[in-house]
Amino acid sequence: MTLDAGGTNFVFSAMQAARPVIESFSLPATADDLERSLDTMIGGFRRVKEQLPAPPVAISFAFPGPADYFNGIIVGPRNLPAYRDVALAPMLADTFDVPTFINNDGDLFAYGEAAAGFLPYVNGLLEKAGSPKRFRNLLGFTLGTGFGGGLVSDGRLLIGDNSAAGEVWLLRHKLQCDMNAEEGASIRAVRRVYAGKAGLAFEDAPEPKVICDIAEGRAAGDRAAAQEAFRCLGELAGDSIAQAVTLLDGLVVIGGGIAGAHRQFLPALVGEMNSLYRAPNGERFRRLVPQAFNLEDPGQLDLFLKGAAKEVKTPRSGRIVRFDPLQRVGVGVSRLGTSEATAIGAYAFALSRLDQKGSR
Repeated sequence: MTLDAGGTNFVFSAMQAARPVIESFSLPATADDLERSLDTMIGGFRRVKEQLPAPPVAISFAFPGPADYFNGIIVGPRNLPAYRDVALAPMLADTFDVPTFINNDGDLFAYGEAAAGFLPYVNGLLEKAGSPKRFRNLLGFTLGTGFGGGLVSDGRLLIGDNSAAGEVWLLRHKLQCDMNAEEGASIRAVRRVYAGKAGLAFEDAPEPKVICDIAEGRAAGDRAAAQEAFRCLGELAGDSIAQAVTLLDGLVVIGGGIAGAHRQFLPALVGEMNSLYRAPNGERFRRLVPQAFNLEDPGQLDLFLKGAAKEVKTPRSGRIVRFDPLQRVGVGVSRLGTSEATAIGAYAFALSRLDQKGSR
């Protein structure tokens, strides 16, 4: 049984074999009244359970942080103010007598894309192209109301000792060093830049979907300002993503509400990842070891898949070994959609934890 917990609504569903088995439904979150909100949550899961073809084996869902996700304790999310030091997973486990797992939505998005989305999609393309290259690591980023992230290494979701791995929104803003990256990589960031370039008040700036339509000539407005708003988003998000890639070398997948405008910001994002540093002597060198490719660009996708495969002879034995020396990472958008990837991530995480318990 799954739940997408937001500050306005709780959206309930259930999954089996990585597919929904009931039609999802939403109930008001009543975010400022803990008892009413808990009653809503329990009632929603009971309604889900009544529709299932078989008894549930677990509850797994995304809930905003900060939280101690390992123990299922919600510490104090801004958009759900009633949840202060609430042992939510233990309560649900006691109520429904099933293991209960809670994670951050950015983490589950990345885990879903690693299990059934972008990671197997890219590896499948490489296999079809005859490349020996395969990827085992994935960095997932969501661009929307905020800037979220998740890290998956060789099938394992990296949560961190404080349930704080992948908190990319707290990376430093490239151009305003006393701000965090989210102020340059979010819905409000796109609106803010558009408003400034178009000579509007922030409250008069349209939403990113409209700004994207303006940038692509489908709607009236300041086209140059719209294009610059997304270019800035790409540059600032790309700076943060490049920093993350230095720590977890792997594919990069983008989701969230702004992902639909990827034609407008991905070139700048990948360009920033491929930018250069300057040494004190003036020498320039790449900021990343691997080269980044925009996999939504057909030409760059072809180069990425082709790579530089070659064969080398093993000393003394003469055995031939084939490998690809082109160090590279691919950047693209979700193949599942953010909501579906998050739900599949919750499902896959629960199964992995149940498998661990079974093996013990």
